[in-house]
Amino acid sequence: MREVNVGVEPVTADLISRARAGDGTAFGVLTEPYRRELQVHCYRMLGSLADAEDALQDTLLAAWQGLGGFEGRASIRTWLYRIATTRCLNALRSASRRPAREWDMPSVEPPEPTRFGEVVWLEPYPDALPEGVPDTPPGPEARYEQTEAISLAFVTALQVLPPRQLAVLVLRDVLGFRADEVAGMLDSTVGSVNSALKRARAGLHRRQSSTAGKDPAPAAGTSAEQTLVARFVRAYESGDPDALVALLTDDVFVSMPPIPLEYQGREAAGRLFAGIFRSGRRVDLVPTRANGQPAFGAYLRASTGPRHGSGLFVLTLSGARIRAFTRFDSSVLPWFGLPRSLPGRPATARGR
Repeated sequence: MREVNVGVEPVTADLISRARAGDGTAFGVLTEPYRRELQVHCYRMLGSLADAEDALQDTLLAAWQGLGGFEGRASIRTWLYRIATTRCLNALRSASRRPAREWDMPSVEPPEPTRFGEVVWLEPYPDALPEGVPDTPPGPEARYEQTEAISLAFVTALQVLPPRQLAVLVLRDVLGFRADEVAGMLDSTVGSVNSALKRARAGLHRRQSSTAGKDPAPAAGTSAEQTLVARFVRAYESGDPDALVALLTDDVFVSMPPIPLEYQGREAAGRLFAGIFRSGRRVDLVPTRANGQPAFGAYLRASTGPRHGSGLFVLTLSGARIRAFTRFDSSVLPWFGLPRSLPGRPATARGR
């Protein structure tokens, strides 16, 4: 069987010809190795797992329909990234994003926010998704570790960049494609790509300047992370605002997409949590992980009946403190293998 060298990946001419002839199995063999990393790419660009999955499906459909135009001058992987990036840019320009929502805790009056968020469509990415990290290591020109490049802070910062700058920065600094490869993907020139990258880096730096010099998060699964997370669970489940605030950094950031209210600093966050706990609202927390960070499904306690899911909490850690707290609505719980509700608590547990 004759092989055609497509970029750095050997792909048999027979496999491509079978896919072009309508063989879905052959097409799957060509594209399945890149499916998860393409979804992660779309998520970084769009900030929403639901939108990323739509873009991925559009990418695979376009690749299936356009395989006849694949000339082998780039690898299958590069060709798929070109299609996926185009689909994401189209989605960004269509501006049909998830709208902001009203405050959804009727028994709690929220304090005045520090500001109103810009990225209300942000959604979390489950660590537990099969093969949740890119299958292919980034190129040598990449500037970001893959774990950092999936964090909520990084993905949020990307969302405020102009679409073309966003695409260039992800392709160059996260994935490590060469400037000429990116120019080919975007039907542009190397000079234009380099100019867009310079502006994107400056914009990203302005968004991330407040985190410069912060203590790094403890490594996942270490005793340092487990200890901090356990202290958070005790404080939050018991409704102890003082214990919770003691775990926060001075400049802690609290956000609740798609609710646009945001709270910056310990004092503002303390007022928010004190109001929630004062209302008698209590939750039980079920651990998971999102965006490489500790996360929890939150289930609202009730005097009788099941405990219904009320949201997903994601923590950003810095040293032995919590630097950010992000609360998402309960619609994301199934993505993490978490149920919509839990059975009611035993009477002895309710009495504690």
